[in-house]
Amino acid sequence: MQLNRENDKRRVLVIAAHPDDEVLGCGGTVAKMVQSGHCVQTIIACEGASHRGIQQQDGDEHFADQAAAVLGVDNVFMLNFPDQQLDTLTLTSIISPIEKIVFEFEPNILLVQFGGDLNRDHELLFKATMVAARPTVPCIEAIYAFDTASSTEWGYPRSFIPDTWVDIARSLDTKLRAMSCYQTELMPYPHPRSLEALRHKAHAWGNQACMDAAEVFVTVHRRCRNDKTLV
Repeated sequence: MQLNRENDKRRVLVIAAHPDDEVLGCGGTVAKMVQSGHCVQTIIACEGASHRGIQQQDGDEHFADQAAAVLGVDNVFMLNFPDQQLDTLTLTSIISPIEKIVFEFEPNILLVQFGGDLNRDHELLFKATMVAARPTVPCIEAIYAFDTASSTEWGYPRSFIPDTWVDIARSLDTKLRAMSCYQTELMPYPHPRSLEALRHKAHAWGNQACMDAAEVFVTVHRRCRNDKTLV
């Protein structure tokens, strides 16, 4: 993902269902954006511990703050919806806090969870985000959906077809350091959420576009600004 001008600083909002999704899907891209001087904030919709019987104070909220600090994210909004239970809520109750943050932060770019993932929370969060970021919201110039290891590739039908590759060769190690903060989410290799598998995945995506390492996105929405496209 390449912005028009180096001095054209943008506001980027990452919207993820669970703690660690934001790193798995776009941690390298976020680190690269921060290094370029762009302002990044993150929404994490659900707490990530209750469905596994872990006390929240010992769970992922603390890890999310640590990961954000590694990536250089300015702020993390924890909505604390129940994990794996978004389907028990009305869609409007999910939309409302996202709308509020969009209104206050006025992001130019949204990086969101892909709506065709295996995980039901991902699907519903994507739908809520599309309402909160509908085309009548003037600040939003582009929305990209990211791939989440151990969810997107397990979805069916397999509809994640990337059209945007972001070179993260210089920020891959930062992404992996951020993921290392999520002690309860890391799995041993060859699980897709192991650090080694995540490195392999970045290289595999990158090699498709003759890059050393990449993260990939599906363009959901993009509007022209000053007769120039965003990427």
